[in-house]
Amino acid sequence: MDFLPYAKQTIEEDDINDFIDTLKSDFLTTGLKVNEFERAIYEVANAKYCVSVSNGTAALHLAALALLNEGDIVLTTPNSFIATSNSILYAKATPVFVDICEDGSIDLNLCEDILKQDASIKAIFAVSFSGKILDKKRLKYLKNTYNIKILEDNAHTMGVKLTYSDISTFSFHPVKHIATGEGGAVVTNDKALYEKIKMLRNHGQDDKHQMLDLGFNYRLSDISSTLGLSQIKKLDTFIHQRQEIAKRYDKAFQNTIVKPLYPYTNSSLYHLYVVRVDFSKLDITKNEVIIKMREKKIGLQVHYRPINKQPYYKNIGYGDEQTPMMDRYFQECLSIPCYPLLSEDEQQYVINSLLEVLNV
Repeated sequence: MDFLPYAKQTIEEDDINDFIDTLKSDFLTTGLKVNEFERAIYEVANAKYCVSVSNGTAALHLAALALLNEGDIVLTTPNSFIATSNSILYAKATPVFVDICEDGSIDLNLCEDILKQDASIKAIFAVSFSGKILDKKRLKYLKNTYNIKILEDNAHTMGVKLTYSDISTFSFHPVKHIATGEGGAVVTNDKALYEKIKMLRNHGQDDKHQMLDLGFNYRLSDISSTLGLSQIKKLDTFIHQRQEIAKRYDKAFQNTIVKPLYPYTNSSLYHLYVVRVDFSKLDITKNEVIIKMREKKIGLQVHYRPINKQPYYKNIGYGDEQTPMMDRYFQECLSIPCYPLLSEDEQQYVINSLLEVLNV
């Protein structure tokens, strides 16, 4: 059996053929395919505007620069890839880490408790973790009640609609729902935000090639956009395939020590399938499980190590926050293979192998 990673892109013949056609065309960098891809993205997101960028981190960076001012205080989650909170630092603002709920997402009730006590907070950078979509109505309430900005990091939820938030960002890394190699996008309904982000993406220049700000070269290529266009046509199929895997896993792990992060729901897009295991009840550690599963040609991953306890963040003063839910979650969490190309036999092999390694 080939090695089974926790995630993997799905590249098919139509993707390859479209890619080759673009390689033979006149435009490889910024041409018509970029515009077509942006249109496809904002239609999927039900948004007015889209700016495609070179990767998901670039999307967060530009979004943070558009939303924030130096010194702003921003509530965010410790349970994400480091790019989410790093983008706040890029804008010379200050992240404040808020504990998570049982489903791994930021606790919006705790956010409100903090907002009630501190009127200086300017924004929430929230993540729809693992594919489970954030409570949109709750975000709207917090935005309107406390007059804050909302950024949704939807790297795990390509296909989610933009509703009440100021900005939503996406990632098209190969492990995500659709792949462009590297790539990302920002969507918004605010024209001023759109114009600023589009300008910052292109060296800070406007359409007349006047440099108005210190910008970046964060453009997406026609080559990448072509792959994205081919992939986005299959987004609903990819999501359905992930959901079917999640159903199978949920059923297999019933009445075992392996607990799905949350019960199956068809509102989750299942970028990740995360399980929790109470290792305090076992004679094996999480690291040992990862090693033994790798010996069986199965790649597990941890999503995520608490950002506020990363060495860099500890060096700048973080790490002492009271985040008991996040701390316990990190001790227990494992992401197991979940991607469209994973066959039913391979899924069963993952199930059997994990239960065997855990000796349950």
